[in-house]
Amino acid sequence: MNLVALNIESIQLGYPLPFVLRGADGALLAQKGYVIRTRAELESLDARGLKLCVDTDESGESHRAYLAQLQKMLLSDTSLGQIAAMKIQAGMQSGRERGGKYVPDWPQLQLRATQLLRAPLAGDFEGRFQALHGELSRNCEQAPDATLLALIYLSAQETRIYSATHAMLVSCVCMVVAREMLRWPDARVLQLGSAALTMNIAMTELQDQLAQQSQPLTAQQIVAVEDHASRSEQLLRRLGVADPVWLEAVLCHHHRSPGPLAKKSEAQQMARLLQRADIFGARLAPRVARSPMPVTAAMQASYYDEEHQVDEAGAALVKTLGVYPPGAFVRLATQEVAVVLRRGATATTPRVAVVMNRDGMPTGEMIPRDTSQTAWKIAGVVAYRDVRVQLPLDRLLALV
Repeated sequence: MNLVALNIESIQLGYPLPFVLRGADGALLAQKGYVIRTRAELESLDARGLKLCVDTDESGESHRAYLAQLQKMLLSDTSLGQIAAMKIQAGMQSGRERGGKYVPDWPQLQLRATQLLRAPLAGDFEGRFQALHGELSRNCEQAPDATLLALIYLSAQETRIYSATHAMLVSCVCMVVAREMLRWPDARVLQLGSAALTMNIAMTELQDQLAQQSQPLTAQQIVAVEDHASRSEQLLRRLGVADPVWLEAVLCHHHRSPGPLAKKSEAQQMARLLQRADIFGARLAPRVARSPMPVTAAMQASYYDEEHQVDEAGAALVKTLGVYPPGAFVRLATQEVAVVLRRGATATTPRVAVVMNRDGMPTGEMIPRDTSQTAWKIAGVVAYRDVRVQLPLDRLLALV
């Protein structure tokens, strides 16, 4: 353990801690991701630990980022007052640089989203929300395939913090579709992402509970699910959201309204795309009582509307993500099992990496394949439960 003292003034109130906080004796005071909301709470931690410290052996990257920020200010013309007031930016990017490329820390983003959506407070909601949403939107714009891979892969196995993971997936899917296929302006894309991230904010805790529940819903739970859209819209108003388009999209995201997008208002268009992406994400996700659906079934559910016709928003989603989106598992003509890494030239020819050989054994090293070549054509999808290999997300993202 290598403890380094922290200046109490450098810790941002209302933001998740970017590292574990310890006392001078090494005792744990607060876990990474814990939100210190008040000055009194911070001073109480300081008094308990006599001096606030960070163990650079366990939190080295986060602390080095802080020191690098400080060094940069010292080498510039920054005033001593500004340097003294510098805060540790817990709300900034959750990730690291690797090989000159930024790699998000997806488990940390899941934690931040869960904390934000489960216990939103008017006093700090806007700042924390914008920090999270800003990072997600940058990831979607700069690395859409890696972002889709991470969230689809995580969604297919997440039952503990389902609601926040689902919200991030739907938000990112909507932003990628709106930007790449529908060609909506940036401001509108961000509005859409905001609505998607908060569409279920009034029932975040209930959603997580239901993902773990094997019994049928109670009458009270059914009511809470049925009116969550209106309760989410009302909660957002209390939290200070005043954007009428964002609020209407949240309010209407479960409305059954098939038909051309051009005949709908901006908010209704957003709500329709939200609904299609919501259906896709929900079918990908497991529950304690059931396994996730195959990705093709999730795609089909979003592609057709309530009248069994092709839905315009759903079709845009399928065309953008492809029939086999990043994060899905497929069987090749060679009988090998592969994970989809990134989209290809067509909806059915993504780039993949083989993870199981034709005998069903793990390959150890993941082997890239181009499915546009006949020898490695995709023969079908593989359910997540049938993939008998543990794949660290970092290793997958490094291949994208």
